[in-house]
Amino acid sequence: MDGGGRFPEPLTAAGYAGAEAGMPAPPPGAAPAWSAPSRDARVGDPRLGESLLARVLPRFLRPRRASVAVPIERRMPRHLGMGLAFGFFGLVAGAGFVSGGGYAEVSARYGTPFDMAARALGFGLDKVTISGLVQLHSAEILKAAGIDQRNSLPFLSVVDVRDRLSSVPLIGAVSVRKIYPRELLITLTEREPSALWQRNGEIAVIAADGTVIDQMRDGRFANLPLVVGDEANTRTKEYLALLEAAGPLKDRIRAGTLVSGRRWTLKLDGIDIRLPEAGARDAVARLVKLEAESSLLEKDIIAVDLRLPDRVVVRLTEEGAAARLEAQKKSKKPKGTET
Repeated sequence: MDGGGRFPEPLTAAGYAGAEAGMPAPPPGAAPAWSAPSRDARVGDPRLGESLLARVLPRFLRPRRASVAVPIERRMPRHLGMGLAFGFFGLVAGAGFVSGGGYAEVSARYGTPFDMAARALGFGLDKVTISGLVQLHSAEILKAAGIDQRNSLPFLSVVDVRDRLSSVPLIGAVSVRKIYPRELLITLTEREPSALWQRNGEIAVIAADGTVIDQMRDGRFANLPLVVGDEANTRTKEYLALLEAAGPLKDRIRAGTLVSGRRWTLKLDGIDIRLPEAGARDAVARLVKLEAESSLLEKDIIAVDLRLPDRVVVRLTEEGAAARLEAQKKSKKPKGTET
């Protein structure tokens, strides 16, 4: 108690702390004055340690506050279940459309969905420019390449088009290039047909080196020289040289038959011209001279044998042989009687 007989007011936390620090206590009835915590108290505060760590450590090493658990139904997007249901039924419907043949029918008529989308965006295949055509036609190229109005430029594979065209026997080289937005450029080089080759009743178009280009399908190659027989295609250049040696008789020679892989027999206006195995060009030049001097090929003959270098053997037709025999009979003089 103080001198007035009253007990002193109890010290509050602030007063207690102030008393320890040598500060006077607050007057009675005054509101307690809370001061900042002492230095010792702030150093021991765990939040202060977290603040220091947050300032010093990198972000990925800083302590994190425990997250408050959120119910899963609040974290899921709205209407997710409805979207999944529609997606499942759409997938089932699409699978049925494909397995039932509907997709194949639509693709065959209008192209793939990608092609249809590209055409709708202005990237359809509206123009195909083909250069290098000689014997082939544009329609044949488009058909062989598999190009039609269903295609679109972005989804057309130039590699596939080039491979398909390279498989055409008459095409030697080909390049394919896209020109956006709607044009395709095809540049090709055709193999040059040199002759026709007949074997086993079939006629093929061949190049000068004997490579088979294509089968004879129409009359485009009807005027080409014709070689007949096994391995005759590999000796086409030899036959063409004989035609050049024939000079004025060249256009009358219809075919050349390779006999036993050794020698040629020329078919000239229905007459067989049998040439030797060696010196065939000289024999043809001899035939040209005989025709110019005696019109040998205008007579009733069916064969001329030039295999012997010092003579010419001619085989007459039946009518020619009969006429010759009759002429020989008439030319004989009757035997006279001695007087």
